[in-house]
Amino acid sequence: MSFRTLIPEEVAPAERHQLLLSAVAPRPVCFASTVDAEGRPNLAPFSFFNIFSSNPPVAVFSPARSGRDGTLKDTLLNIREVPEVVINIVSYSMVQQMSLASTAYPRGINEFEKAGFTALTSDTVRPFRVAESPAQFECTVREVVELGSKGGAGNLVIADIQRMHFAERIFGVDGRIDPHKIDLVARMGYDYYCRASGAAVFEVEKPITRLGIGVDALPERIRLSAVLTGNHLGMLGNTEALPSEVEAASVADEPRLAALLSGSPSKERTLALHRFAAAELDAGRVWFAMKVLMLDR
Repeated sequence: MSFRTLIPEEVAPAERHQLLLSAVAPRPVCFASTVDAEGRPNLAPFSFFNIFSSNPPVAVFSPARSGRDGTLKDTLLNIREVPEVVINIVSYSMVQQMSLASTAYPRGINEFEKAGFTALTSDTVRPFRVAESPAQFECTVREVVELGSKGGAGNLVIADIQRMHFAERIFGVDGRIDPHKIDLVARMGYDYYCRASGAAVFEVEKPITRLGIGVDALPERIRLSAVLTGNHLGMLGNTEALPSEVEAASVADEPRLAALLSGSPSKERTLALHRFAAAELDAGRVWFAMKVLMLDR
Protein backbone atom coordinates (compact mmCIF):
# COMPACT_ATOMS: atom_id res chain seq x y z
CA MET A 1 0.00 0.00 0.00
CA SER A 2 1.37 3.40 -0.97
CA PHE A 3 0.76 6.64 0.92
CA ARG A 4 0.85 10.34 0.11
CA THR A 5 2.69 11.93 3.04
CA LEU A 6 2.27 15.66 3.60
CA ILE A 7 3.69 18.12 6.11
CA PRO A 8 0.82 20.40 7.24
CA GLU A 9 2.87 23.58 7.10
CA GLU A 10 3.76 22.90 3.47
CA VAL A 11 0.15 22.56 2.31
CA ALA A 12 -1.89 25.65 1.43
CA PRO A 13 -4.47 26.38 4.16
CA ALA A 14 -7.48 25.93 1.88
CA GLU A 15 -6.23 22.61 0.55
CA ARG A 16 -5.24 21.43 4.04
CA HIS A 17 -8.70 22.34 5.29
CA GLN A 18 -10.42 20.20 2.65
CA LEU A 19 -8.03 17.29 3.08
CA LEU A 20 -8.71 17.19 6.81
CA LEU A 21 -12.47 17.55 6.44
CA SER A 22 -12.64 14.90 3.72
CA ALA A 23 -10.55 12.38 5.64
CA VAL A 24 -12.03 12.93 9.11
CA ALA A 25 -15.63 12.19 8.22
CA PRO A 26 -18.50 11.80 8.64
CA ARG A 27 -18.83 14.38 11.40
CA PRO A 28 -22.09 15.00 13.32
CA VAL A 29 -23.70 18.36 12.69
CA CYS A 30 -25.15 20.65 15.33
CA PHE A 31 -26.89 24.00 15.36
CA ALA A 32 -25.44 26.33 17.99
CA SER A 33 -28.01 28.83 19.17
CA THR A 34 -26.67 31.89 21.00
CA VAL A 35 -27.71 35.44 21.88
CA ASP A 36 -25.68 38.62 22.16
CA ALA A 37 -25.75 41.06 25.08
CA GLU A 38 -28.86 42.71 23.61
CA GLY A 39 -30.68 39.36 23.41
CA ARG A 40 -30.55 39.12 19.62
CA PRO A 41 -30.57 35.42 18.55
CA ASN A 42 -28.05 33.76 16.27
CA LEU A 43 -28.11 30.27 14.81
CA ALA A 44 -25.16 28.60 13.07
CA PRO A 45 -24.27 25.00 12.12
CA PHE A 46 -20.99 23.33 13.09
CA SER A 47 -19.51 19.96 12.18
CA PHE A 48 -16.48 20.48 14.43
CA PHE A 49 -18.67 19.06 17.18
CA ASN A 50 -19.15 16.07 19.46
CA ILE A 51 -20.01 14.84 22.95
CA PHE A 52 -16.83 14.47 25.00
CA SER A 53 -18.20 13.35 28.36
CA SER A 54 -21.42 11.86 29.73
CA ASN A 55 -20.66 12.23 33.45
CA PRO A 56 -20.64 15.19 33.65
CA PRO A 57 -22.38 15.70 30.30
CA VAL A 58 -20.14 17.92 28.17
CA ALA A 59 -20.36 18.91 24.52
CA VAL A 60 -17.58 20.59 22.55
CA PHE A 61 -17.81 22.46 19.27
CA SER A 62 -15.48 24.81 17.46
CA PRO A 63 -16.41 28.05 15.68
CA ALA A 64 -13.28 28.42 13.56
CA ARG A 65 -11.97 31.72 12.28
CA SER A 66 -12.84 32.54 8.69
CA GLY A 67 -10.36 30.93 6.32
CA ARG A 68 -10.55 34.01 4.10
CA ASP A 69 -9.86 36.86 6.50
CA GLY A 70 -9.48 35.33 9.97
CA THR A 71 -12.54 37.05 11.39
CA LEU A 72 -14.48 35.50 14.28
CA LYS A 73 -17.96 34.00 13.91
CA ASP A 74 -20.94 35.67 15.54
CA THR A 75 -21.44 32.51 17.61
CA LEU A 76 -18.12 33.01 19.37
CA LEU A 77 -18.65 36.76 19.80
CA ASN A 78 -22.04 36.06 21.38
CA ILE A 79 -20.64 33.42 23.73
CA ARG A 80 -18.08 35.92 24.96
CA GLU A 81 -20.96 38.26 25.83
CA VAL A 82 -23.43 35.62 27.05
CA PRO A 83 -21.67 32.34 27.94
CA GLU A 84 -24.64 30.13 27.14
CA VAL A 85 -25.57 28.02 24.12
CA VAL A 86 -28.20 25.56 22.95
CA ILE A 87 -26.82 22.73 20.85
CA ASN A 88 -29.50 21.47 18.48
CA ILE A 89 -28.98 18.23 16.55
CA VAL A 90 -29.57 18.30 12.79
CA SER A 91 -31.71 15.63 11.09
CA TYR A 92 -32.19 14.95 7.39
CA SER A 93 -35.53 16.76 7.26
CA MET A 94 -33.84 20.07 8.09
CA VAL A 95 -30.50 19.78 6.26
CA GLN A 96 -31.36 22.29 3.50
CA GLN A 97 -32.53 24.86 6.04
CA MET A 98 -29.37 24.18 8.05
CA SER A 99 -27.26 24.94 4.98
CA LEU A 100 -29.16 28.18 4.41
CA ALA A 101 -28.52 29.23 8.01
CA SER A 102 -24.76 28.90 7.41
CA THR A 103 -24.90 31.96 5.16
CA ALA A 104 -22.62 34.75 6.40
CA TYR A 105 -25.42 37.16 7.28
CA PRO A 106 -24.45 40.44 9.00
CA ARG A 107 -24.21 40.41 12.79
CA GLY A 108 -27.62 40.79 14.41
CA ILE A 109 -29.57 39.04 11.65
CA ASN A 110 -31.91 36.35 12.99
CA GLU A 111 -31.09 33.03 11.28
CA PHE A 112 -34.16 31.43 12.85
CA GLU A 113 -36.25 33.69 10.64
CA LYS A 114 -33.97 33.52 7.58
CA ALA A 115 -33.93 29.71 7.56
CA GLY A 116 -37.58 29.29 8.61
CA PHE A 117 -37.04 27.63 11.99
CA THR A 118 -39.24 27.89 15.07
CA ALA A 119 -37.61 29.34 18.20
CA LEU A 120 -38.52 27.72 21.51
CA THR A 121 -37.81 29.34 24.87
CA SER A 122 -35.24 27.36 26.86
CA ASP A 123 -35.71 26.31 30.48
CA THR A 124 -32.35 27.37 31.92
CA VAL A 125 -30.47 29.53 29.39
CA ARG A 126 -31.21 32.60 27.30
CA PRO A 127 -30.55 31.22 23.78
CA PHE A 128 -33.52 29.62 22.04
CA ARG A 129 -34.00 25.99 21.06
CA VAL A 130 -34.81 24.89 17.49
CA ALA A 131 -38.27 23.27 17.62
CA GLU A 132 -37.59 21.22 14.48
CA SER A 133 -34.46 19.63 15.96
CA PRO A 134 -34.95 16.07 17.30
CA ALA A 135 -32.57 16.65 20.24
CA GLN A 136 -31.66 19.89 22.00
CA PHE A 137 -29.15 20.52 24.77
CA GLU A 138 -29.20 23.65 26.91
CA CYS A 139 -25.65 24.45 27.97
CA THR A 140 -23.57 26.86 29.97
CA VAL A 141 -20.10 27.54 28.60
CA ARG A 142 -17.33 26.29 30.86
CA GLU A 143 -14.37 27.47 28.79
CA VAL A 144 -13.29 28.64 25.35
CA VAL A 145 -9.88 27.42 24.20
CA GLU A 146 -8.38 29.51 21.38
CA LEU A 147 -6.22 27.36 19.10
CA GLY A 148 -4.71 30.12 16.97
CA SER A 149 -5.14 33.57 15.48
CA LYS A 150 -4.90 32.82 11.75
CA GLY A 151 -7.66 31.95 9.31
CA GLY A 152 -9.02 28.46 9.95
CA ALA A 153 -7.95 28.39 13.61
CA GLY A 154 -10.49 26.75 15.89
CA ASN A 155 -11.95 27.92 19.18
CA LEU A 156 -13.02 25.00 21.33
CA VAL A 157 -16.23 25.85 23.17
CA ILE A 158 -16.52 23.46 26.13
CA ALA A 159 -20.16 23.42 27.19
CA ASP A 160 -21.80 21.84 30.24
CA ILE A 161 -25.21 20.36 29.41
CA GLN A 162 -27.89 21.56 31.85
CA ARG A 163 -31.05 20.26 30.15
CA MET A 164 -31.69 17.64 27.46
CA HIS A 165 -34.80 17.67 25.26
CA PHE A 166 -35.69 14.76 22.96
CA ALA A 167 -38.59 14.56 20.52
CA GLU A 168 -40.89 11.67 21.44
CA ARG A 169 -41.03 10.60 17.80
CA ILE A 170 -37.38 9.44 17.76
CA PHE A 171 -37.84 6.68 20.36
CA GLY A 172 -38.48 3.04 19.49
CA VAL A 173 -40.72 0.61 21.38
CA ASP A 174 -37.68 -0.44 23.44
CA GLY A 175 -37.32 3.07 24.83
CA ARG A 176 -34.07 3.69 22.97
CA ILE A 177 -33.45 6.34 20.34
CA ASP A 178 -34.05 4.67 16.99
CA PRO A 179 -31.34 5.69 14.48
CA HIS A 180 -33.84 5.41 11.62
CA LYS A 181 -36.33 7.68 13.37
CA ILE A 182 -33.86 10.35 14.43
CA ASP A 183 -32.52 10.23 10.84
CA LEU A 184 -29.28 12.14 11.43
CA VAL A 185 -27.00 13.70 8.84
CA ALA A 186 -23.25 14.09 8.94
CA ARG A 187 -20.78 16.35 7.19
CA MET A 188 -18.16 15.13 4.76
CA GLY A 189 -15.62 17.16 2.75
CA TYR A 190 -16.50 19.85 0.21
CA ASP A 191 -20.31 19.92 -0.33
CA TYR A 192 -20.87 16.29 0.64
CA TYR A 193 -23.09 15.00 3.43
CA CYS A 194 -24.27 11.53 4.39
CA ARG A 195 -27.51 10.28 5.89
CA ALA A 196 -27.23 8.00 8.92
CA SER A 197 -30.32 5.86 8.44
CA GLY A 198 -31.59 3.06 6.24
CA ALA A 199 -28.97 0.71 4.81
CA ALA A 200 -26.18 3.01 6.01
CA VAL A 201 -26.81 1.96 9.64
CA PHE A 202 -25.31 -1.31 10.88
CA GLU A 203 -24.37 -2.87 14.20
CA VAL A 204 -20.95 -3.96 15.47
CA GLU A 205 -20.98 -5.92 18.71
CA LYS A 206 -18.79 -4.28 21.35
CA PRO A 207 -16.26 -6.58 23.09
CA ILE A 208 -17.19 -5.36 26.57
CA THR A 209 -18.58 -8.34 28.46
CA ARG A 210 -16.09 -10.90 27.19
CA LEU A 211 -12.45 -11.20 26.19
CA GLY A 212 -11.99 -12.03 22.51
CA ILE A 213 -9.15 -14.35 21.54
CA GLY A 214 -7.79 -11.82 19.04
CA VAL A 215 -6.81 -12.21 15.40
CA ASP A 216 -3.35 -13.37 16.45
CA ALA A 217 -4.89 -16.47 18.06
CA LEU A 218 -6.51 -17.63 14.83
CA PRO A 219 -4.80 -20.48 12.93
CA GLU A 220 -2.47 -19.19 10.24
CA ARG A 221 -4.55 -20.69 7.43
CA ILE A 222 -7.44 -18.49 8.60
CA ARG A 223 -5.39 -15.42 9.49
CA LEU A 224 -3.69 -15.37 6.07
CA SER A 225 -6.83 -16.25 4.10
CA ALA A 226 -7.02 -15.00 0.54
CA VAL A 227 -10.78 -14.60 0.95
CA LEU A 228 -11.49 -13.27 4.44
CA THR A 229 -11.30 -9.52 4.96
CA GLY A 230 -10.07 -7.59 7.96
CA ASN A 231 -13.68 -7.22 9.09
CA HIS A 232 -14.15 -10.99 8.92
CA LEU A 233 -11.00 -11.57 10.95
CA GLY A 234 -12.11 -9.00 13.51
CA MET A 235 -15.40 -10.86 13.98
CA LEU A 236 -13.60 -14.16 14.39
CA GLY A 237 -11.09 -12.65 16.80
CA ASN A 238 -13.97 -11.40 18.94
CA THR A 239 -15.00 -14.96 19.83
CA GLU A 240 -13.94 -16.28 23.22
CA ALA A 241 -12.31 -19.53 22.07
CA LEU A 242 -11.57 -21.69 19.06
CA PRO A 243 -14.06 -24.51 18.42
CA SER A 244 -12.93 -27.97 19.43
CA GLU A 245 -12.61 -30.70 16.79
CA VAL A 246 -15.89 -32.16 18.05
CA GLU A 247 -17.65 -28.78 17.76
CA ALA A 248 -16.28 -28.24 14.26
CA ALA A 249 -17.30 -31.73 13.18
CA SER A 250 -20.87 -31.02 14.31
CA VAL A 251 -21.48 -28.89 11.20
CA ALA A 252 -19.85 -31.29 8.73
CA ASP A 253 -23.23 -32.86 7.94
CA GLU A 254 -24.67 -29.52 6.91
CA PRO A 255 -26.09 -30.24 3.39
CA ARG A 256 -24.60 -27.05 1.96
CA LEU A 257 -21.13 -28.17 3.04
CA ALA A 258 -21.22 -31.74 1.74
CA ALA A 259 -19.93 -30.94 -1.73
CA LEU A 260 -17.28 -28.57 -0.38
CA LEU A 261 -15.87 -31.17 1.98
CA SER A 262 -15.73 -33.99 -0.54
CA GLY A 263 -12.33 -34.99 -1.83
CA SER A 264 -8.88 -34.42 -0.43
CA PRO A 265 -7.72 -31.13 1.05
CA SER A 266 -6.61 -28.71 -1.66
CA LYS A 267 -6.22 -25.02 -2.34
CA GLU A 268 -9.51 -25.01 -4.22
CA ARG A 269 -11.36 -26.64 -1.33
CA THR A 270 -9.87 -24.14 1.11
CA LEU A 271 -10.97 -21.20 -1.03
CA ALA A 272 -14.47 -22.65 -1.34
CA LEU A 273 -14.78 -23.16 2.41
CA HIS A 274 -13.49 -19.67 3.12
CA ARG A 275 -15.97 -18.16 0.65
CA PHE A 276 -18.75 -20.11 2.36
CA ALA A 277 -17.59 -18.93 5.78
CA ALA A 278 -17.33 -15.33 4.56
CA ALA A 279 -20.99 -15.40 3.53
CA GLU A 280 -21.92 -16.76 6.95
CA LEU A 281 -19.93 -14.01 8.65
CA ASP A 282 -21.64 -11.38 6.52
CA ALA A 283 -24.95 -12.83 7.71
CA GLY A 284 -23.83 -12.54 11.35
CA ARG A 285 -23.42 -16.27 11.99
CA VAL A 286 -19.94 -15.96 13.45
CA TRP A 287 -19.67 -19.13 15.53
CA PHE A 288 -21.01 -21.28 12.70
CA ALA A 289 -18.50 -19.70 10.30
CA MET A 290 -15.69 -20.35 12.75
CA LYS A 291 -16.60 -24.06 12.91
CA VAL A 292 -16.70 -24.22 9.11
CA LEU A 293 -13.22 -22.73 8.90
CA MET A 294 -11.89 -25.19 11.44
CA LEU A 295 -13.01 -28.07 9.20
CA ASP A 296 -10.29 -27.17 6.75
CA ARG A 297 -7.39 -28.98 8.40
